[in-house]
Amino acid sequence: MSGFNRRSFLKASMATAALGALASCAQTGSSTGITTKPKGKSVMGLVVPKMNEVRVGLIGVGERGTGYVDHFNKIEGARITAICDPDSLVLDRARKKMADYGNTAATYYGNGDYAYRELLNRQDVDIVVISTPWKWHHPMAKEAMLAGKHAFVEVPMALTLEEMWDLVDTAEATQLNCMMMENVNYGRDELMVLNMVRQGLFGDLLHAEAAYIHELRWQMKEMDRKTGSWRTLYHTQLNGNLYPTHGLGPVAQYMNINRGDRFDYLSSVSSPALGRAAYAKREFPADHPRNQLKYIHGDINTSVIKTVKGRSIMIQHDTTTPRPYSRHNLIQGTNGVFAGFPNRIALENGGSANHKGSFHEWETDMDPWYDKYDHPLWVRMGKEAERNGGHGGMDFLMCWRMIYCLRNGEALDQDVYDGAAWSAVLPLSVASVSDRSNSKDFPDFTRGAWQNGTPLGIVGKS
Repeated sequence: MSGFNRRSFLKASMATAALGALASCAQTGSSTGITTKPKGKSVMGLVVPKMNEVRVGLIGVGERGTGYVDHFNKIEGARITAICDPDSLVLDRARKKMADYGNTAATYYGNGDYAYRELLNRQDVDIVVISTPWKWHHPMAKEAMLAGKHAFVEVPMALTLEEMWDLVDTAEATQLNCMMMENVNYGRDELMVLNMVRQGLFGDLLHAEAAYIHELRWQMKEMDRKTGSWRTLYHTQLNGNLYPTHGLGPVAQYMNINRGDRFDYLSSVSSPALGRAAYAKREFPADHPRNQLKYIHGDINTSVIKTVKGRSIMIQHDTTTPRPYSRHNLIQGTNGVFAGFPNRIALENGGSANHKGSFHEWETDMDPWYDKYDHPLWVRMGKEAERNGGHGGMDFLMCWRMIYCLRNGEALDQDVYDGAAWSAVLPLSVASVSDRSNSKDFPDFTRGAWQNGTPLGIVGKS
């Protein structure tokens, strides 16, 4: 356990403060929680000893975590040994799934909110996959590392800058992985664009756009369980970008954030908060609990990041207004642009063999681009990923890649510094919105190591 005994593990911080406390912490701005003295050596590029078999513990098998029961049962070299969830209904569902896969040896824990500690105390768990409500991400990931396990946590990695620094410090002290599982980085389009960027197709990068535009008002009807039962409440406590990482993760990799560049500062604005109250009034009786809440989170939040190298990134959040889904996924360089939803491309010097126009017109036929620039990882695993599912295959491919790296002694594609930087948009945007959109500085979670970081390569060729 790298010097951490069980007693210190049980005494680990349980920072699951109320949402009101989170809002208060977020208002303090970019200086909150910054630490300068490392508690261990950097984990950038961390490689751990090869594992012949990766023994997996799952914490949370509800709306998100149930997919991981399927994925890890289908990946060679992975074996689920323990599952924890205090909800007996979803725990029983997971037990049935496991039996369908012929795995009857796993142990199950569900006796209260802290039953996961019994899972962490097991010797036959190498990695812990955390798919719980957001407030649990930080304490569970920290305690997993203190128990000698690699932590893989759903998005966001944490909610406050203090929590993010705490996970960075713990990862460095234990020399264990703490990866935020940003699945969108493993989508076919995002991987293809990364390959295009690495081959210099767009020239020098200037600007990116990212978003999470996904109408989710229907989740307000989930009262006693499922995502809306807890996520809705954040719209009454915070006003900023609640969920930045799905769009931001891929463009951050395009731009080599934390690996040659880093986020410098952010400014954020929010629209009025009207849609959730209007939806509650229309869909629920007047005395319904959803009509007793005061919704303060702007229906649309727009944040702009400036990087140290001077590039700009726009990020939007909107889970309230009636409009089509989008993550934007736009990258602009000196030689042209790619944009998603729908996919289109425009280059100063053409590009594909059948390109007839110029950069004044979008080219929308993507087949020639897939043929030429599909990422080697997708070429290798794409069909299997699509067959096994999870948001078009990105979920399965992410899990496969995690296990592959651990079994083959390779560094993970995302590290604790990425998870912290991408997640920091939430508290910084809240602080900016409350301060007339004045800019807020990003902490340098790498403590300067970004300057010599190695950009993520085009993995999966072998």
